[in-house]
Amino acid sequence: MDFVYVISILTILIAIFVVLISKITSKPLNRKRVVEIFLLSFLVISVGFGSIWAFIGHFFLSAQVAASIGWAPGSPFQSEVAFANLSIGVLGLLCYWIRDNFWTATVIASSIFLLGNAYGHILNMILYSNYAPGNAGSILYMDIIGPIILIVLLILYKSLGRNTI
Repeated sequence: MDFVYVISILTILIAIFVVLISKITSKPLNRKRVVEIFLLSFLVISVGFGSIWAFIGHFFLSAQVAASIGWAPGSPFQSEVAFANLSIGVLGLLCYWIRDNFWTATVIASSIFLLGNAYGHILNMILYSNYAPGNAGSILYMDIIGPIILIVLLILYKSLGRNTI
C-alpha cells in the first residue's frame, strides 16, 4: 500500500482511538473536542510525520524518489524540496505542544506548500505528459485533499471555540 494512504489511514485511526479513549476515561467529549482531536491528529501525524518522511525520501533516497515522480535524478532542487518538507514536518510536530494560532500558521504553510505541489504535478501532466505514479498518483490526490481537510477542520475548530486536550 502507498505510504500516502498509510499515513492518512493511520491519522484517522489514531484520532478515532483518542476519541474512544476519551469516552472510556469519562473526559468531557463534545463536538469541539472531537474536532480538536482530529485536527491535532492531522497536524501531528499527516503534516508532521508525513512531511518528515517526505524529507527522508527527497534527501536520502533522492534518486528513487526522482524516478517515481518522473524527474531526472541529481537536481539540486530536490534538496530544497527536502528541507521545505522538513520545516513543515517540524511545524506539524510542534503543534502537539504549541497551540492556538500556531496551528493556523501550520495549516497555512502546509496548505500553500501542498497545493503548490499539486499545481506543479498537474502542470507536469499537461506540459510533459508526466503520469509517473509519484506525479499523478496518490500524492497528487493528497496534495489537494490534505489541505482541504486541514482547512475545514481548522475552520470548524475556530468556529466552535477552543478546548484543550
